[in-house]
Amino acid sequence: MSNNLKGKVALVAGGTRGAGRGTAVELGAAGATVYVTGRTTREARSEYDRPETIEETAELVTAAGGHGIAVQVDHLEREQVKALVDRISRDHGRLDVLVNDIWGGELLAQWDTPLWRHDLDTGLRLLRLAIDTHIITSHYALPLLIERPGGLVVEMTDGTKDYNDANYRVSFFYDHAKSAVIRLGFAQAHELRPYGCAAVTLTPGWLRSEMMLEHYEVTEATWRDATAREPHFVISESPRYVGRAVTALATDPDVLRWSGQSLSSGQLAREYGFTDLDGSQPDCWRYLVEVQDPGKPADPTGYR
Repeated sequence: MSNNLKGKVALVAGGTRGAGRGTAVELGAAGATVYVTGRTTREARSEYDRPETIEETAELVTAAGGHGIAVQVDHLEREQVKALVDRISRDHGRLDVLVNDIWGGELLAQWDTPLWRHDLDTGLRLLRLAIDTHIITSHYALPLLIERPGGLVVEMTDGTKDYNDANYRVSFFYDHAKSAVIRLGFAQAHELRPYGCAAVTLTPGWLRSEMMLEHYEVTEATWRDATAREPHFVISESPRYVGRAVTALATDPDVLRWSGQSLSSGQLAREYGFTDLDGSQPDCWRYLVEVQDPGKPADPTGYR
């Protein structure tokens, strides 16, 4: 896919770490100019209080072959989002790919805690971070994106529609947030179709994000050591894998065939033929349904 996106402009909203960072880097590897937004910079940290910064992501984009541009944005602040889109329009005159990966709720969800016992303020804050940010960003960005046919919106979430419809996702607020984003992709697809633009919802599998690697006390190079503690971690994937899924969609001249659908990195790997960094093609959501959830022993055979 080298240079297939040269001359194209992407916005990865929420690109500080995790799937956003992996996506930004892969879009850069395809030659795109990538705006990377988030709240954490080298000068100031968000409430996450983590070390990853938007400047680091932008530098990785440039090192991969693209042009990374870091812009500090709180996507709940309308004027900041508007100013960002105005800048993209002024400096480049186009927006070809919008990736809504803003999240920020890991520290707010109280797992396996019913609604009436969950702290209401943190639950509502989680919903604002997970849903309102995406709506605000699309509201300001879509007028620029629809100026040219072929534009793509990717709503990043956790879980496919089929999986989330059939399973409670460990917290009322988390469950609602991740399923609501799927509907955001569906609705935008309907509204974008007359302009020749597409919108999809995309989920990675069990993501080896910086936070997850830290949780298991491993690195990307040693991640398999975590299977001694959690055997099913064998199906996990790097953030670059879902980034390659986004790039495959962004370089597909027939991307409208996917518009409105809920997709996964593993599903698109089978369709487009890309692999994770280790050359495998993990299919996490099929694995969850067929192996992990039924309580079978961990075995990735036929799933990666």
